[in-house]
This record gives sequence, structure tokens and C-alpha cells, in this order.
Amino acid sequence: MNPSILTEIVFGQPSWRVENAETQAFISCTGGHLAPVIFDRHGQRIEPLAIAPWHDEVLDDDTPAMLQVLRGDFFCMPFGANDTIYQGEIHPPHGETSNREWQAVDLDRNGSNTTLKLRMQLEIRHGTVDREVTLIDGHAAVYSHIQISGAEGPMNFGHHAMLKFPDRLGAGVITTSPFLHGQNLPLPLEVPENKGYSIFTAGAKFQQLEQVPITLGGTTDLSSYPARRGYEDAAMLTSAPRPHFAWTAATLSDDGYVWFSLKNPEVLRHTLIWSSNAGRHYPPWSGRHQNVLGLEEITSHFHYGLAESVAAHCEADPKVVMLDPNQPTVIRTIMAVAKISKEFDAVASIEPTDHEDEVELTSRSGIKVRVPLRWKYLHAF
Repeated sequence: MNPSILTEIVFGQPSWRVENAETQAFISCTGGHLAPVIFDRHGQRIEPLAIAPWHDEVLDDDTPAMLQVLRGDFFCMPFGANDTIYQGEIHPPHGETSNREWQAVDLDRNGSNTTLKLRMQLEIRHGTVDREVTLIDGHAAVYSHIQISGAEGPMNFGHHAMLKFPDRLGAGVITTSPFLHGQNLPLPLEVPENKGYSIFTAGAKFQQLEQVPITLGGTTDLSSYPARRGYEDAAMLTSAPRPHFAWTAATLSDDGYVWFSLKNPEVLRHTLIWSSNAGRHYPPWSGRHQNVLGLEEITSHFHYGLAESVAAHCEADPKVVMLDPNQPTVIRTIMAVAKISKEFDAVASIEPTDHEDEVELTSRSGIKVRVPLRWKYLHAF
């Protein structure tokens, strides 16, 4: 490991910094949470990721480290609550990778690339997780590479990206590449007897984000956010196969930018959309975690954990990946921003262009924006 890579306290957490002219990103030593991330697009400062309001507070000793740090995007393995023991394995919420200390291996500048390399030796499911966070000159993007080595057996995992939205009803529009189907959590995320409130109809299926069934009757529009103040809910989309990549986007026209993420849907098969808008009234949430939306790219049975994902796994809709100790498992994602005009209403498509390092965002209204982006990174194993 490399102790010469310095840390600094950022929103209460010792963190590493990686930066170039377009992007500045911080990764917490505990749990490897990526935030804040600050993009500079032609003088416009864009800081899209959420940071929990209790970041500078002393929480109860039994609070999981993941929840104490809670911010931005972090890699979960196994993904979810993990309340059920699996073959003697007792994993913390969202796994060791979200709770334990990472070790810095290198901070490398190679041509136009700046890469922070981290490593964790797993203790519960023995193996090694290597993580690289890369910035590329001229790109307002964060490239994430995860490699799991030496571990064996079924595993669910995913990225837990959380966006902070302006305190304006419907300030953002959420769109995705085509999905096969959507479903609300099989059980309510919160119940009143535990000082929490949910409004999605448990287990209900849907085909459009604009028509998600709710307990009051009728539907709600999951594509418009902030919405449903006072409730905590989640639903999962199963991504359709795509020739290049699948995508998820949040368009904030009045704020002049789009945040979007790209993934390989053969590796991360689902998108969990978590609406956190002041629906939890127990510590540390206490009704103050609001206007936050999780856009989480995963392979998992919702957020329930490893045992439940193994039980729900099937070939038609895989919920786990079989880790092979002789063949590393690689997971790559890209998150980026693009500057837009107010007339750019919502992302309708994201596609590669005839330029190798570029994608084109097209709005529903027909406006096109080209963004420097090395999308083939998702497949460069």
C-alpha cells in the first residue's frame, strides 16, 4: 500500500482526492464513498451527488459505518440489507466494501488519465476487490473499474449512486434506456409503526416510469423528482439488452445540466430507483433526508441482500453472479454530466457517435448535445 497518498477531511470523513481540469472527486477511506464530485463545464460548477445531513454528527455506536459516511456513490458487495445469514456468512448492510477501510495503492498520472487505485482484502467471503477511479482530460466524467479476484460462489452487487435535487417540485426528469419491466418492492420500504412511510403499492409491476401504482389508488410519476414529500420508496427496473450500453439520466433543465450514467447491462442487470424524501423519522434520518434519489445500477433481488438474491436467481432474470476464483469479475461504469439549454427537456436517447470518444444525447424535443466520453471503456476488460 502507498501511505504517501495524502488524505484530507471532507464533510467529516478522511478522503482521497483525484482531480484534473474538468473534475474534482473525493473518495472516503471508510467505505469508498465517492463524493463530493465537482464538475466544471465551461465555468458552470455542477455538484450532483448527495451527502447525508448528519456527516458532521456523532452517531450511535451501533450505526453501520456505511450509514455514518453515507454519500455519493459506493460499491456494494453484497448489495442490500443482508439481514439473512447465507451459508454462515454474516455481511454488514451493503457489504464490507461499503463499510470497511480501503487501502490506497497508487495515484497515477498517465498521459490524459489520472487514476486513483484502491484495494480491499475481504474477510467474510475471502478475496480481493480492486477499485480504480479514473478521470480523463477533457471529459466531465468519472470512470469506475471494479475487479473481484480470488472469491468463489454466488454474489449480488452494485453501485449505489445518490443524487441531490433542488428543493423544487419536479426539478428533474428521470429517463432510462429501454427496460423489460419494472416492479415496486415486494414489501413496503417503511411502515408507520417503525416511524417510516411508504406510498408505492408493494409488489406492483409497471411498464412506464410515469405510471407506478401507489396505495392511495392510481399511479405516481416516478420520472419526475422531487416528488412525494414525506415518503420513502423504491422500485427496480430490469434493463433490456443493448448493443453498446444501457443508460440512466437525470435532466435538470432549469439548472442547465444532465447527469447520466452508463453500464454494461450484461454485468449490471437492474436499476434500483430509491426515492428518499423525508419519509424516515428515526435516527439518523429524522425526517431530514430529502430530495435525494438513488439511481443504483445493480445485479440483485432489490435491496434485500445475498440470501434473498440467491433464492430469487433464475437464468431468465439473474440476481447473482457466480464468482470464479480463477477468473476475475470486472464491473465498469461511467457517470458524467453535460451542459444543456433550458429547451433540452429530458434525455430520450444516448448513443455513440462516429467519433470513438463521444456520445450524443438527444432530448425528447429533438435537441442534440455531443459529449466527450470514452464509452468503450465499459467493455475494455
